Amino acid sequence: MIKIMTAPELRSLMDRGEDFVLVNVLDEESFAKERIHGSYNVRQSRDDFVNAVEEIAGGKNRPVVVYCANKICQASPKAAINLERAGFTDVTDFEGGMAEWKEAGYEVETGNPSSIS
Repeated sequence: MIKIMTAPELRSLMDRGEDFVLVNVLDEESFAKERIHGSYNVRQSRDDFVNAVEEIAGGKNRPVVVYCANKICQASPKAAINLERAGFTDVTDFEGGMAEWKEAGYEVETGNPSSIS
């Protein structure tokens, strides 16, 4: 079963300096428009999605948090399932995504990032 996280829980992880990889699984255009600071962009629909995340994380044992647009968006739950099936040991879906992050009043980055696309 996939673990679920809320915006305050994610903020707390970040504030504590926990070691994890934050992955925005939306398309490059959405990522360029807005994203959570420190997140990587790996589109969930990529053929090499799992390999790309493993490369960023440096292995399958590092905690990974995935997110997309909102609770209705199915990209992050699909991404989390795919990562777990591929052998990742600590995967969490921040299911509220960008909508919940902004609702909570947390900062959002905009503009062209350096991303993996």
